[in-house]
Amino acid sequence: MKYFFLILFCALLFTACISSPDYSPKPRGYFRIEFPKKNYQTFNNNPFYSFDFPTYAFMYLDSADGYHPNWYNLTFPRFNARLHLSYYSIHSKEEFNKLVEDSRKLAFKHTVKATGIDEGQIAEPDKNLYGIFYTIDGNTASSAQFYLTDSTKHFLRAALYFNEKPQPDSIQPVLDFIKTDIDKMIKTFKWKEPQQSPKND
Repeated sequence: MKYFFLILFCALLFTACISSPDYSPKPRGYFRIEFPKKNYQTFNNNPFYSFDFPTYAFMYLDSADGYHPNWYNLTFPRFNARLHLSYYSIHSKEEFNKLVEDSRKLAFKHTVKATGIDEGQIAEPDKNLYGIFYTIDGNTASSAQFYLTDSTKHFLRAALYFNEKPQPDSIQPVLDFIKTDIDKMIKTFKWKEPQQSPKND
C-alpha cells in the first residue's frame, strides 16, 4: 500500500509541474495622482520681470552655486519638481549671442538619452518677448527648457527638473500638468524697466 501512495504522490507532483499555466508578468503600475485645482498668483518681487505662477508652487532665491540676486527656483513640492530660473542682463550683441548659444547647448546636451528634442518659437512683439521652448522627450534629467528675452537688455533661462530618477511613463501626467503652468507663466510674463534710484538734492 505504501508503494501505491508513493507512486500516486509522484504522479500528482509530475502532473502539477507540466500543467501549470504559463506565467506572464504584469505591466508595472503607478499610484494614481491627484492634481490640485488650477489657481494662480503673481510673482512681482523682481525688478526685471513678473509672471503668474500656481498657488501650489513656491518661489525662492537659488543659492546652490553662491548668491545670485535674480536666480530663483519655482518648486512644486507635491510633484518633487522645480523650475530653475536664471536671469542675465545683456550688455552687448556678443553677450546676447552667447546666452542664446549656451541655452541651445544646455538643452541639446541631453541628446544622448533623449528620444527627441523639439524647438518651439516664442514671439509676442507687443510685449517685446521672444524665445525658444525646448521639449525634451526620453529618459533625461530635464524634460523642458526655454529662454525668454527682449533681445537687447534682458535674458531669462528656465529648466525643469524632477528630483528623482527619470521615469518617463510615471512622470508624463505630472509633466503635462506642470507644462500647463509653464505655458501660463510665459503668457503672463512681462518685462519691467529697472527703477531709477532717487537723486540727492
